[in-house]
Amino acid sequence: MEFLVEYAGFLARTATVLAAILIVLVAIAVMRQRERRAGGHLEVHKLNDFYKSLRDRLQDGVLDKEQLKALRKQEAKAEKAEKKAAGHKPRVYVLDFDGDIKASAGEHLRHEVTALLTLATPQDEVVVRLESGGGMVHSYGLASSQLARIRQAGVPLTVCVDKVAASGGYMMACIGEKILAAPFAILGSIGVVAQLPNFHRLLKKHAIDFEVLTAGEYKRTLTVFGENTDKGREKFQEDLDITHELFKNFVARYRPQLAIDEVATGEVWLGQAALGMRLVDELKTSDEYLSERAQHVELFQLRYHEKKSLQERVGLATSLVLDTVLLRWWSRLSQPRFWQ
Repeated sequence: MEFLVEYAGFLARTATVLAAILIVLVAIAVMRQRERRAGGHLEVHKLNDFYKSLRDRLQDGVLDKEQLKALRKQEAKAEKAEKKAAGHKPRVYVLDFDGDIKASAGEHLRHEVTALLTLATPQDEVVVRLESGGGMVHSYGLASSQLARIRQAGVPLTVCVDKVAASGGYMMACIGEKILAAPFAILGSIGVVAQLPNFHRLLKKHAIDFEVLTAGEYKRTLTVFGENTDKGREKFQEDLDITHELFKNFVARYRPQLAIDEVATGEVWLGQAALGMRLVDELKTSDEYLSERAQHVELFQLRYHEKKSLQERVGLATSLVLDTVLLRWWSRLSQPRFWQ
């Protein structure tokens, strides 16, 4: 009898644990379903308020009460007169693109562009703060097409480069009617590169065969494990040359003032030299440009956020760590420095 009581208790505890696990699983499933339904959302921030808060905070800390009172009275009078003026100020829509090798930010950019084109007019402006060292051809081609939509709609487009817009990054930047760059920003790299290791001799040394079966003469030109041929190398190089020519034509279309054969060598230039090569139109940081524009227009920053699953968030965090480590390693090996 005692055994039956203990066994019943064991079953009850087991059932309770299973029920708790089931409830947790159902809750997770419901949350995932809600995430899928919710999708992403667009955030809009008025940057004029940000710049005004900086100015007000400084004035509060520096000016005495009488000076501050007189200044606030003057500002209120100017604001009242401005409100009486007919019409509204032009709007400037600010987008940020921080590109990785896959141009992942293009997924957000496409929604931001779609949203702003529902309201923007040729009297407004779009400013893109762009940072990218380039990456996959097809990914940056699609991201560039998103910016081309702005040009096609007749809305003025300005691209600001504070650090780097190279290769695919410059492919995007060149679409701007005006390109602004910081004095030491890196620009250019109008070229195409592809590289891969080949372990054929290592496998051959250890008597390991590797078979590659294809249908189509050029289905596979260069491989990692197979034996590469001169014919395969020639075809691979031909494909690179075709892509490079398309890249050059794309840049020349949007920046006809460039001597394209002089700049499409794969080289990069710092801001001052890039200005001389006409890769940019003016040396100015995005902060300087936007703070100046804030005095005359309404500035709105657009950011599209997409809700991600737990697995995606973990994967993104891991990817960011790896990108940071590789970028630091590459910078130490190949980038110009001010110290040794």
